[in-house]
Amino acid sequence: MRTVSILFLLVSSFEAFSQEPLTAYIDTALRNNLALQQRHVSLEKAVTALKSAKSLYLPSVNLEAGYHTADGGRNIPLPIGDLLNPVYATLNQLTQSSQFPTIENETINFLPRNYYDAHIRTTLPLINTDIGHNRRIHEFQVRLSELDVETYKRELVKEIKVAYFGYLSAVQSVAVYRSALVLAEEGRRTNERLVEHGKGLPAYVLRSESEVAAAEALLTGAEQQVENTKYYFNSLLNRDAVAGIDTAFDPDDALLEIASLLHGDTQPAAKREELQALATTVRIRETALKMDKQYAVPTLNAFLDLGSQSEGFRFNDQTRYYMAGLQLTFPLFNGNRNRYKAQQSQLDLRSARLQLAEANRQLQLSHSVALNGLRSAWQHYEAARRQLAAAQAYQRLIGKGYQAGTNSYIETVDARNQYTSARLALSVSTYRVLSAAAMVEREQASYPLTATNN
Repeated sequence: MRTVSILFLLVSSFEAFSQEPLTAYIDTALRNNLALQQRHVSLEKAVTALKSAKSLYLPSVNLEAGYHTADGGRNIPLPIGDLLNPVYATLNQLTQSSQFPTIENETINFLPRNYYDAHIRTTLPLINTDIGHNRRIHEFQVRLSELDVETYKRELVKEIKVAYFGYLSAVQSVAVYRSALVLAEEGRRTNERLVEHGKGLPAYVLRSESEVAAAEALLTGAEQQVENTKYYFNSLLNRDAVAGIDTAFDPDDALLEIASLLHGDTQPAAKREELQALATTVRIRETALKMDKQYAVPTLNAFLDLGSQSEGFRFNDQTRYYMAGLQLTFPLFNGNRNRYKAQQSQLDLRSARLQLAEANRQLQLSHSVALNGLRSAWQHYEAARRQLAAAQAYQRLIGKGYQAGTNSYIETVDARNQYTSARLALSVSTYRVLSAAAMVEREQASYPLTATNN
């Protein structure tokens, strides 16, 4: 505890305890992790959707063309000849000429024949509140995608640290079991020599062989655990499964920084990405509610047509035309569907606010649990250090006593097992503390996600 007090005076706040090469691995994962790349794609889609929403303010220009031909149907008789021929005959008599010819009666068909209409239509929204609300909703959705990326980055950093510490712990376990195997083999050789000189018992040789076999089995299991943790760690970095992992990590420096957590300010982060995302969801629901409540606001669009229409595919000054106008839409009645939709949006907003409150409470709870886990892991680490010192001294004493004939071989085996167990316990507890600190770091969202990690 004296060490902790000194460290508390030297370190006043918790900082990310990542060291090289761990930092390099984190940067690699933030660049290459496949799941993170998928979230970046979702962010790009959200940005593209926002651009599309903003483009609704711009005019739209479309070429519209149609062709119709028909025959039959209703006709309109026009008795032009019956009306004008008597007049023309009188005029010819008065003028003593034939300037006014006889005209036949006409029949006009309702349906057009070989008729086309081609025009370029330009439309521009003048009043449309839905466009503004839709743009704001897409802006919030972009923010949601950004927060999703940041959230996964922090989760990925935690997973990488825990996986890396798990790998180092497995490597240390292999070293401990190899050392135990060396001690067991040395004990077997000692018993064999004693039996050869008539000072030992064959039962001790058998016991030592059993101890060697047990150490070999534990070593094999530890080596398999190293391979498994390596595969998982490399999968997080999107590397080859058998790629080597740099173990040049000094846990003592990391433990120095972690010690300050035991007495420092360890309040949960007030602006965690998860809370910001839920707050953004609330704002989306609020905007959607405003949009639904403004269903009675009319929409007004302006349009301009520039085109040509005629029969027989003619195109000249007589066929070209333009048309400009305004289009007003004012809702009158639709069975109260708009009102019901606004009520649904009100319930969605209420649900989003409740989710935000619940998440805030859950994150506070998870932070407390993670901090308690760190304190517990630190206590086990301190106990493991004391246990290792005692087991090491005990083994030395029993070893000297066995050589002097004052202690039995069973006592030496027990002392050796205690020493091996103490070394293994210290190794495991050391990296358990580091993993617990990574959990607290995740809960506090304290790892610096710099621009180089984007």
